[in-house]
Amino acid sequence: MRKWWPLAVVCAGSFLFLLDSTVVTVALPRIGADLTASVGQLQWVPNVYTLVLAVLMLAVGSLADRFGLRRVFLGGLGVFGLASLACGVSPDIGTLIAARGVQAIGGAALAVTGFAILAASYDGRSRGTAISVFFAVNGLGAAAGPVVGGVLTEYFGWPAIFFVNVPLAVATGVFALRAVRPDEPGRPGRFDVAGAVWFAVGAASLVHGLTVDRWALAVSALGFAGFVVVERRRAEPMLDLRLFRDGGFATLIACVAASTLTFAALVSVSLWLGLSRSPVAAGLALAPLAAASFLTSTLLGKVLHRFPPRVLLGAGVLVGALGCLSLLVLAIPLGLAVTGIGVGIAGPAMGAAIASAAPPDRAGMAAAIMTTTRQFGQTLGVAVLGMAYQAGGLTPVYVVAALCGGVTGLLALVPRRQARVPA
Repeated sequence: MRKWWPLAVVCAGSFLFLLDSTVVTVALPRIGADLTASVGQLQWVPNVYTLVLAVLMLAVGSLADRFGLRRVFLGGLGVFGLASLACGVSPDIGTLIAARGVQAIGGAALAVTGFAILAASYDGRSRGTAISVFFAVNGLGAAAGPVVGGVLTEYFGWPAIFFVNVPLAVATGVFALRAVRPDEPGRPGRFDVAGAVWFAVGAASLVHGLTVDRWALAVSALGFAGFVVVERRRAEPMLDLRLFRDGGFATLIACVAASTLTFAALVSVSLWLGLSRSPVAAGLALAPLAAASFLTSTLLGKVLHRFPPRVLLGAGVLVGALGCLSLLVLAIPLGLAVTGIGVGIAGPAMGAAIASAAPPDRAGMAAAIMTTTRQFGQTLGVAVLGMAYQAGGLTPVYVVAALCGGVTGLLALVPRRQARVPA
């Protein structure tokens, strides 16, 4: 039984991180009323979390390769727990926004190191099972956020959505000390400070430009251009740009980004539900997605090792696209269930593809590439689909998400050689 202890620890940490990605959505009206916050201020409660995650994930992956996965994971738990406590006791909206930013620092560490710990702890069929369970819990955590947030907010008040993290973070940290093996010597070399700064400028400006001010997109372009120049000149870059010369890897990353459009579309669905239902009812309406995703990912673990990850990833993205399209003609619960099946296939396949592409000393980089792509994909998707929602309601949201997912899923099914992260 101890064999699966690392999986239990990683799932607990990832559940915390993903739960807080979505748990605040249904609590915002109560937060605004209690803290006398404007709509513009309230937008920063979820946005600052997304912003910090996008900025730091790649840097955290590099730090994990150098200082050890377990150390960074435990540090992330500590920061996440303390910041959650600060969120719950925040006396005003400014303090809450700042505490959410710090909380996201811990979340970035949990997001990147959790998957890398699994890749380092398991191989063969056990790895397939671990990755499938991991992504099942991920889907459950993301989808359960509105439900948990609705129940806690309605019956205990909005601070409860943050206070609940504190004992869970402490328990997970204590368990991790026993369950996760001590770190091996890290990858030599200095941390890429210049790369981290340029990437932070590009990433922060991109998220700000997509969510607040379009003029920031020009700054983002300059930031990413500087990042590319710096990374091409470094012997030990934070991101090895040679990866993207590999057509298989580039297609893999495109599929990772396309798979996030499903969750981006659900933001519009959640908004639509929240306008006409109570917090609990709106959260429960998304339950079919969570259930279908969890069951599909769990069952897939038994056969994941038998299929090329690329094939399963393409199939998952296609089914997710079909789910978005089916929401046009089916009742919402049925359409969400189909979408959940696609998410349940794509997640484990994505993880298996990334894990097989990375040597052990680049596990942090590989996990960071995956999580950063997912974060940016969802942020871009929310911005684009949000404009579609404002223009024509849910119908154009479903059509755009289905079209992008369908095209990318078909591309993934084109035979290519396996992508590899350079050693």
